[in-house]
Amino acid sequence: MSKGEPVHLECELTRAKFQELTADLVDRTEEAVHKALSDAGISAGQLGMVLLVGGSTRMPAVQEKVRRLTGKEPARNLNPDECVALGAAIQGAKLGGELTSGAGADLILMDVTPLTLSIETVGGVATKIIERNTTIPTRHSQIFTTAANFQTSVEIKVLQGERQFAKDNTLLGNFRLNGIKRAMAGVPQIEVTFDIDANGIVNVSAKDLGTGKEQSITITASSNLSEEEIQKAVRDAKAYEHEDAQRMEQMDVLGNARGAITKADQYLAENKKNITKEEKKELKGQISLLQRQIRGKKPEKLTRPEIEEIVAQTEKLEGMLSSRS
Repeated sequence: MSKGEPVHLECELTRAKFQELTADLVDRTEEAVHKALSDAGISAGQLGMVLLVGGSTRMPAVQEKVRRLTGKEPARNLNPDECVALGAAIQGAKLGGELTSGAGADLILMDVTPLTLSIETVGGVATKIIERNTTIPTRHSQIFTTAANFQTSVEIKVLQGERQFAKDNTLLGNFRLNGIKRAMAGVPQIEVTFDIDANGIVNVSAKDLGTGKEQSITITASSNLSEEEIQKAVRDAKAYEHEDAQRMEQMDVLGNARGAITKADQYLAENKKNITKEEKKELKGQISLLQRQIRGKKPEKLTRPEIEEIVAQTEKLEGMLSSRS
């Protein structure tokens, strides 16, 4: 504005200059196409049709980029400005039971989860329940157990994202299941169920199969993410893939060692009268050795020689138990 009046700017912009200004945006198409093909598990040659959606796909540079990436001529029989609206109208009519015959009645429009849904487990690990790009509605269940002896409650943290550790993902919600029957670690069975309806609403429940006690939470904002936020989560997972895998290995090494020690202790407690003093001494010696190796160890501080030694001693203890079973 100048002196209360609007200021107009008129200039001539050539196609070459316009393509130069938008080149970085067009180049981002490449990553999206490769990711879509990868998620679908197909090659570009297996595509039946390439449909351009959105007004920006009218740009010759976009059309040429897609043509080069897919090896196919983009379809031009639908208005790119109307595609999304048409699809939404058909989906709404099908969900509402209003489209039972005629054009569009045989179409199947599938919505998918934009990112992986998981829960936090021991060590801050994000254990996947529903993978990214799973068609909805969907329902998945998985059995978990307790990590400590005589544990009477568990906290369920619902996460969204592609990273392997909870702290690197988005916390959607959490709840606590109380009243678990007191038992040794690994004995209780907790069934965690993720149920996503056609509207994308996520219902998460946790049920103690021993007592029947159950608790749940409903999450309605799990997919309120922009495309950029979704792509950033995917890019971060790829960028930190090696680092996450290395830390996961370190955590697994300590977790497996602790698990073997727990099994060995249980074996000794249950077979006091069935094993000789020499066998008991041998097992206790191996348990003590492994306990010393992992005592005070933090996953991120483990060196490669330490990892190899702990793995070797864990396998030795597991072998001793296996030979006696």
